[in-house]
Amino acid sequence: MTASETSPGSLPSSAPAATTPASASTVAAVADKLPRQDFLVIALLLVSAFVVILNETTMSVALAPLMADLGITASTGQWLTTAFMLTMAVVIPTSGFLLQRLGTRGAYLLAMSLFSAGTLLAALSPGFAWLLVGRVVQASGTAIMMPLLMTTIMTLVPPAIRGKIMGNVSIVMAAAPALGPSLSGFILDVLSWRWVFGTVLPIGLVALTLGFLYVRDVADRTHSRLDPFSLLLAALAFGGLVYGLSSIGEAARHTPVVPVWVPILLGAAALGAFVWRQLALQREDRALLDLRVFTAGSFSLALGIMAVGMVAMFGSLILLPLFLQDAMGLEPLQTGLIVLPGGLLMGLLGPTVGRLYDRVGPRPLVIPGTSVVAVALASFTTVHADTSPWFVLGLHVTLSLGLAFMFTPLFTTALSSLRPHLYSHGSAAIGTVQQLAGAAGTAMFVAVMTTRSLAYGRDGASAPVALAEGVGDAFVWGTAVMLVAVGLSFLLRRPAAAAPGAPHDDADETVEDAPAPLAH
Repeated sequence: MTASETSPGSLPSSAPAATTPASASTVAAVADKLPRQDFLVIALLLVSAFVVILNETTMSVALAPLMADLGITASTGQWLTTAFMLTMAVVIPTSGFLLQRLGTRGAYLLAMSLFSAGTLLAALSPGFAWLLVGRVVQASGTAIMMPLLMTTIMTLVPPAIRGKIMGNVSIVMAAAPALGPSLSGFILDVLSWRWVFGTVLPIGLVALTLGFLYVRDVADRTHSRLDPFSLLLAALAFGGLVYGLSSIGEAARHTPVVPVWVPILLGAAALGAFVWRQLALQREDRALLDLRVFTAGSFSLALGIMAVGMVAMFGSLILLPLFLQDAMGLEPLQTGLIVLPGGLLMGLLGPTVGRLYDRVGPRPLVIPGTSVVAVALASFTTVHADTSPWFVLGLHVTLSLGLAFMFTPLFTTALSSLRPHLYSHGSAAIGTVQQLAGAAGTAMFVAVMTTRSLAYGRDGASAPVALAEGVGDAFVWGTAVMLVAVGLSFLLRRPAAAAPGAPHDDADETVEDAPAPLAH
């Protein structure tokens, strides 16, 4: 097999199969470089994904002034976040189909058009209803962007440097959420809440224009028809599960209008029907979400470990601000500054971890990563109302360090385990599991914290002390879950390269975690 058959951007197919050491070095050097046009597409997708995810986390700080300006209650205002999350949960499972049907260019233009239109509508909305619609439209574009980014990277980047390029995704996933609340707070200090959207809108429009000029299709498009029944089942399944799981924490405080088991049971039943429907449709390559991605053992294993990491990350993200403000009495700005370094560290380490992955594979990185996360979660069980903020800062940085060594290798391992025509469905499956794991992590941590805090309060503890003790108990459960991921990480293997046109076994084709040869 020639070099051009094994990786994009390598030597022409006329290159001889037998090579001297010098020519082999040349092949390696060429394979380690992306053509300028491919680099431009990936860079544009990275910037666009950063913007849409940055926008996703700005609402947490903007909610209070927005509620005061529109005259709405906290329970009503919370729907701006809930509706965004539910839309993401419903649209992401369809993104695999959309990417194959519309192609890279069509999917990008659709995503950024929806995001820009939703941002404009939110900025100009005359009332809450139009603002809510704007958030839903925004979320529809955001849901397409991350699967599009990961699928494009897997399609354009040679296997030898996928870890390094995929490491940049960690900057998007970690640094953007960390910067969102800080950016929102800075804007709200001098301008109204509408400028939280107004500041992002020009960036989105510039990205849309550049995408129209430079983004092209990088993979073959399909012409399969959309199955409306699958779309309905996906909405009921993933929307019901995410909504039900997200309601568990609130149900621990008071009896909800709709019992939490109702949406969870409805979602589980719809999920079973959705799986049955996809198994039938994928025989004709018409599935909305092709479940054959789960027949690759490395994909399922990496995704399982990733889901546990998401439970830990989202659970800690929801508890730490509550603990810092309500138990320790810190101001929102101080809270943001404490969690900011960890998020930035996690994002900035992404490219470095990616380069290490290219050399040593996933296991030497994920084993210590999961272990560090477990240690950090176990240390959080010792926090009290009088704990030093510097101690919390150190623990959060440690937690973020461990997560940084987990996510880039897991993303790359999971998608590299698939045949190229399944990359888009694999990206959609990863995004879907992220949403479910995030909702489950939030539900578990908040429910344990709430029930244990109420119990400590009944025993006579003050509110800050009861909350702090409840937070510590919640991290006990988080530690137990994370220990499962530590055990699973020992089973990881580097997947075999799956270059376009190359034969590939979806079922557990792996190579040992031996260091990859370095280009000269």
